[in-house]
Amino acid sequence: MKRIVVLNIVLCISFVLSAQKGLFPAQGTVMTYQNFDKKGKSVGKNVYLLESIADSGNKISVTYMVSSYDEKDKLTFSDRITMEQVGDKMYFDMSSFVNKAAFQQDGEIPASVIIEGNGMEIPVIGEASQTLPDADITITAEMGFISMKMATKITNRRIEAVEDITVPAGTFSCMKISGDVSGKAMGISTSGKNIQWYAAGVGMVKSESYDKKENLIGYTILTSLKK
Repeated sequence: MKRIVVLNIVLCISFVLSAQKGLFPAQGTVMTYQNFDKKGKSVGKNVYLLESIADSGNKISVTYMVSSYDEKDKLTFSDRITMEQVGDKMYFDMSSFVNKAAFQQDGEIPASVIIEGNGMEIPVIGEASQTLPDADITITAEMGFISMKMATKITNRRIEAVEDITVPAGTFSCMKISGDVSGKAMGISTSGKNIQWYAAGVGMVKSESYDKKENLIGYTILTSLKK
């Protein structure tokens, strides 16, 4: 239950970073992320289709159709998410991190499920040791006779390094960003750490999640990038 209701960073992250305005992947770009458990077993995938790019001066909005699949390659949920670049910073709604398939009823998210939070900020071009603002999300849900409230915070966010990493989709120059993750759901508190690698013009390339004892919980890698 804890794995479902707490913020699922590993399964639901992807957004575009660009070195300068107009260098987003082209409309129609498809990015596939494979998700693995701590033992390296595949537990599903997420496919991101870049549907549209809207440029309005100092702001660029990018909309993706995100499709989630389980370990048997069965579609579990689809949702549209929009990210924004304002000046030299990227912002996106923290609700993009929620495993919404856990809340769906008849293929939709009920109106009784309310997701609130601030926009996570990522610099378009960052430097090692640079600190980043905290981010948070709160979910309240009425599921039949059950009322739930879940809250997650990502603190101590910083760019640890700028380095090259290789994944099945290729080799990329990335910002390595870490953050401490803490959450509380149904009276149960959790904590851990998340590390993500972001490449300009691509987005997230790799993500790793750890528990409070710094043991690996799972990871996600970019396996395919088709433009």
